[in-house]
Amino acid sequence: MSAILDISPVEQHDRKEEQPVARSRHRRMLSSPFVRHAVLVIAAFLILPYFLVVLYAIPFIRPISTLMIADLAMLRGYDRQWTSFEDISPNLVRSVMMSEDGQFCAHGGVDWNQMRGVVQDALDGSSTRGASTIPMQTVKNLFLWNGRSFLRKGLEMPLALWADFVWSKERMMEIYLNVAEMGPQTYGANAAAQRHFKTSASKLSRRQAALLAVSLPNPIIRVASKPGRGMQRLASVVERRAQGAGDYITCLYR
Repeated sequence: MSAILDISPVEQHDRKEEQPVARSRHRRMLSSPFVRHAVLVIAAFLILPYFLVVLYAIPFIRPISTLMIADLAMLRGYDRQWTSFEDISPNLVRSVMMSEDGQFCAHGGVDWNQMRGVVQDALDGSSTRGASTIPMQTVKNLFLWNGRSFLRKGLEMPLALWADFVWSKERMMEIYLNVAEMGPQTYGANAAAQRHFKTSASKLSRRQAALLAVSLPNPIIRVASKPGRGMQRLASVVERRAQGAGDYITCLYR
């Protein structure tokens, strides 16, 4: 038995020679221009958004989203008319907060209570709930991509915390309501108000604002100007919540 397990001196010598060869190949691979460039591209992809968050804190900077860039790349164009926070109807702001992120004023970018619930659902094998806050949706729109994946969430959460730290809540809401997709090639509150209701973002009624808010999870299927019965019911719930928002919106309206 021991003879079978013994390694001959020749085999030991061959293995010793293989190790430096493997290390040499590894060093050559790491030093190749292609690998260096790939590492730089990945590093830039990971780091650049953090610098852009600081840049976007400047009020006159008007960010565009990855979906807008995709529309331009595919020669489709898009409709987005930047609207300052003061010119967006409070009806829309309240409706979006009550529909998308009721704890917007209370958390620092991530709603940890909701996130713990999602993790527990995943561990239990249950279908997971949505736990994306407005900061998380904003950085996803600006820097990342649609679709569910742990990779995207892993990139999204620290970016949301950073953006919430750098931006005021007002600036966060302003950016979100100017980059959120609200219809095919339609982004932001003003373009959506004109497309769906032939009015401006400043003049949206409570009902119109609620319909736009409930369309946000999927504005291609949920058309604010052509709501089905289910969408109408959701809008009624959001409208009631928005009217009673009270302390939930103190970070924006005092």
